[in-house]
Amino acid sequence: MIPSRVRPRVRAGARATAVACALLCLGQAAVTTAGAAPRPASGTPVTTRAALDPALTAGRGAAVAFDEQEAENARSTGTVIGPDRTPYTLASEASGRKAVRLVPGQYVEFTLPRAANALTVRYSIPDAPGGGGITAPLDVSVDGRDRRTMTLTSQYSWLYNQYPFTNDPGAGLLHPDWWLAECSCVPAATTPVPEFPKPFRPTHFYDEQRLLLGSTHRAGQKVRLTVPVGSPAAWTVIDLLDTELVAPPHVERGGVDVRLLGADPTGRRDAAPAIERAIALARRLDRPVYLPPGTFRVDRHIVVDDVTLVGAGNWHTVLKGRQVTLAEPAPDGSRHTGVGLYGKPAAEGGSRNVHLRGFTIDGDVRERIDTDQVNAVGGAMSDSTIDGLHLRHTKVGLWFDGPMRNVKVTNNIITDQIADALNFHTGVTDSLVRNNFIRNTGDDGIALWSEKTADARNTIARNTVQSPTLANGIAVYGGADTTVTGNLVADPVREGSGLHAGARFGAVPFTGTLRFTDNTTVRAGTLDLNWRIGLGALWFYALDGSIDADVRVTGDHYLDSTHNAIMLVSEYGVKDRYGIPSVHFKDIRLDGTGNSVVSARTAGSATFENVDARNVGAVGVNNCGAFNFPSTGSEFTLTDRGGNDGGWLAPWLLPNTITCDDRPPVVAPPAPSPWS
Repeated sequence: MIPSRVRPRVRAGARATAVACALLCLGQAAVTTAGAAPRPASGTPVTTRAALDPALTAGRGAAVAFDEQEAENARSTGTVIGPDRTPYTLASEASGRKAVRLVPGQYVEFTLPRAANALTVRYSIPDAPGGGGITAPLDVSVDGRDRRTMTLTSQYSWLYNQYPFTNDPGAGLLHPDWWLAECSCVPAATTPVPEFPKPFRPTHFYDEQRLLLGSTHRAGQKVRLTVPVGSPAAWTVIDLLDTELVAPPHVERGGVDVRLLGADPTGRRDAAPAIERAIALARRLDRPVYLPPGTFRVDRHIVVDDVTLVGAGNWHTVLKGRQVTLAEPAPDGSRHTGVGLYGKPAAEGGSRNVHLRGFTIDGDVRERIDTDQVNAVGGAMSDSTIDGLHLRHTKVGLWFDGPMRNVKVTNNIITDQIADALNFHTGVTDSLVRNNFIRNTGDDGIALWSEKTADARNTIARNTVQSPTLANGIAVYGGADTTVTGNLVADPVREGSGLHAGARFGAVPFTGTLRFTDNTTVRAGTLDLNWRIGLGALWFYALDGSIDADVRVTGDHYLDSTHNAIMLVSEYGVKDRYGIPSVHFKDIRLDGTGNSVVSARTAGSATFENVDARNVGAVGVNNCGAFNFPSTGSEFTLTDRGGNDGGWLAPWLLPNTITCDDRPPVVAPPAPSPWS
């Protein structure tokens, strides 16, 4: 269960009707007609990582099998939208903050950088006028041949309004008793009652589709995506194309084949009972369960304990479910169920020795209901592994409720979630999250939430998190001895940062060590729409208590930060009670900040050694301390340990000169470049 972790109330971007939003959300570029000449582009493919030259992110993030190509770098008759980092716009949620808008008859064409037989398209199409989504075709061809048609849908995108959001673009305020930044008021307590345009705060625009091409195409061939004339979608936005060479289906020799127990691989009949029979037999025989190629319909949770489930590969084996409304709420508060593999609850001892490998779980979650258990993988699973799965269209990809220990989550692809991609919730210990690729979550990409019981001794390593539409790329809420290392985080949109440590949401205090090491953030450091101040690419937040663990940040790179590279802040109401006593920064590179290198809005201190910065938009240190402005200087102290290049940590700033500018203007930095 995800309790209502109420986010700060946020400010709307485009104030528009449904029709106007469809235009404003696309940016200001002129519409190109279907007969216009293609935008020039080189025949050489431009491959990127997080929409950057891969050299700028080398050694960080997940190693993946696919090549990423941004649509704005491809040949097209469409129109580039963006760049734009304003929430509630299509460009802001696009990878790299740019995409290409097509109208019927237009195309975008990519050149294969390597041999490929499969592709993934990240796209957006309009919502239905009353919500609920539409479907529309997209034609795919290779060198003008091998034509196929993908069916795109907006049924899993387009959310509106206040947290936890609605699918109804015409809905009034969900919480009129909440303070709103749009009017700087509480609408229900204001006379006259303010009115807000509808739809209110559109968001979560994108979805993805995968396609096996049926044959292998060589490097240099052209993949063209065309919106057919007569498409019901007035526009189609293409964000990017991922292409890869998928291996043939894996066969698990000696495994219990679920088809032999009656599972239907066509997806027409409910396969859950047959899979459960296969699990029971496999446990008796001490063998794995084999999920062969096919689509297996599963509309509820399957409980797994002391068992291995192996698929033919996540391109070949799919567990696909419909969301089912329960006749009455379950004891845990769920109103719906859906496809998912769950360990036993921790209160019942949890599950152990569960191993899931090589298949897809494709859900049917279209709205966020925090009491619903509609996650792809859940429960408690100690001494377990989850490897090589593809998870999409569920509420959370993996939500673990501890206490539990020693789970390894590796090599998975998690996309298009209504909430988090992964959450270690309550007493998850001695566990590893490594080499996972995450894109388009509706909340934190990866979260460690020590609510009531501490998560401890966990490592988050070499993951890629792109385009969370709300909250943070990787967030640590309390706990002990946490390491976040070698990750790549790009394009958070609102109310969050790339990397975050927060004493909040009822988490137990930070203790032991907290390490951020060798991570890279890209286009992070968003504007908090409630506070109306810029956050940091790395954001420390002391709300429920002080952050007084042994905190060390070493080897991180913060690239093209929208506002600040580093922010340390307490909530104003607790600024004289809580602080951030000591953080140590070493061997850091910062290339581009819209505001400052360090924004301090709390009591505490930090040390800096070999922190190199360039293209800083304002003063190197924006030091407000705890906002008491004593004559002795700021309540936040900075110590220069040497080697801090770029002139950002000037002697006059030390140790605690007040340089407080509450909302400094943004100076957009140049694009990141190699560090000489």
